[in-house]
Amino acid sequence: MKFSVVIPVYKNEESIPRLLAAVQGMNLALDGRLEAVFVVDGSPDQSYAMLRDALPAQPFAAQLLAHSRNFGSFPAIRSGLQAARGEYFAVMAADLQEPPELVVEFFNALERDECDVAIGTRTTRQDPLRSRLASGLFWGLYRRLVVHDMPEGGVDVFGCNRQFRDQLLQLEESRSSLIALIFWLGYRRKLVAYDRQVRQEGKSAWTFSKKLDYMMDSIFAFTDYPIRMLIRMGTVGTLLSIGLGLLVAAARLSGAIAVPGYAATMLVVLLFGTLNLLGLGLVGTYAWRGYENSKQRPLAVVAAHLTHIPDHRLPQAAPARPAHVSGAPA
Repeated sequence: MKFSVVIPVYKNEESIPRLLAAVQGMNLALDGRLEAVFVVDGSPDQSYAMLRDALPAQPFAAQLLAHSRNFGSFPAIRSGLQAARGEYFAVMAADLQEPPELVVEFFNALERDECDVAIGTRTTRQDPLRSRLASGLFWGLYRRLVVHDMPEGGVDVFGCNRQFRDQLLQLEESRSSLIALIFWLGYRRKLVAYDRQVRQEGKSAWTFSKKLDYMMDSIFAFTDYPIRMLIRMGTVGTLLSIGLGLLVAAARLSGAIAVPGYAATMLVVLLFGTLNLLGLGLVGTYAWRGYENSKQRPLAVVAAHLTHIPDHRLPQAAPARPAHVSGAPA
């Protein structure tokens, strides 16, 4: 198999027949060189049993993995990438909201060596208005706080070559963001636009609470923005408190404030309240640096390594010998 597609499965029993038909079409488009790696992530429905019974009759190579419980889509993708045996890899959603043709386009771009990682970017969504608004807010915050070059529509699927896959699997952080890691690694990227399709079966398990947890994991694993915000708030608050403190002191000295203890109370509250924010930011900076070191990410990723070995087996020219005249002494 040259191409491996990883398909996380969770509460997708209604879409299994359509999913298998889509994989068959992808296998035909790739000249029978496709391997499908299904990862059932602790799904409570009959997804595993349906796949187990259907795979022996399929015309494409396949693997079926089952997690002991629901760990989430990103651990499922990691499990599938570890088990996949191809030269090029892609991730595909089991609900088929991302068209299968997109995965074929990933593989074609990778095989032509146009990129190391191909990333699907949504141009339009056929989801309900509420879902579109929530998704737009989520990815807008993601671009602002975590990955600044994240496409506006977000990322759900991607494809990569073996070198990128191996580097990605070396990053074994828990409570992190797979999408952010893809952008953190760098390499040659290609963005492939597509139209997100309407979900035809079932209901998405990607709930608002899961999106919120994922956003928190992404923020705390990839940016110190909350700490820097505390420092900024503390700095601005300290400057404002100094100005207000001077006004309160002047009013007290001029007799405009006659209430006993008011001036002292206001000065203490303003000064120490803002100093607390500033101190939390400074302490948090040191904590963030220790946390960054504890993740043990590589300090750099080598994307290319060329070696030149001189060929010493080439015939060497014989050293010139002095010419001799016939009859002359040697």
